[in-house]
Amino acid sequence: QVQLVESGGGLVQAGGSLRLSCAASGRTFSSYAMGWFRQAPGKEREFVAAIGSSGARLYYADSVRDRFTITRDNAKNTVYLQMNSLKPEDTAVYYCTDAYQMNLRWLGNYWGQGTQVTVSS
Repeated sequence: QVQLVESGGGLVQAGGSLRLSCAASGRTFSSYAMGWFRQAPGKEREFVAAIGSSGARLYYADSVRDRFTITRDNAKNTVYLQMNSLKPEDTAVYYCTDAYQMNLRWLGNYWGQGTQVTVSS
């Protein structure tokens, strides 16, 4: 029984920034690694970033490394994704999830409704 609610998406020009938030339910939030995925129209959902339960371990897709930063505030049951230097190819619906690796791939069990990020050129 986990609920995730993403927010913070919107329309931004290339080179701009957005900060996404994911509010999670449950008293065991701090025991889970969390992550962000995104899905563009007509494409499969892809991994963006993940963060370990304590916030010490960070993982990024090559396409966003050095531009995006994932953080978490366990006291607030919230995960954030700071997105800088946005590109049109970042346009997608961004989803929050509990993140784990299986066969060298990132997966998740629970998903929010997603938040739309649109980057104009």
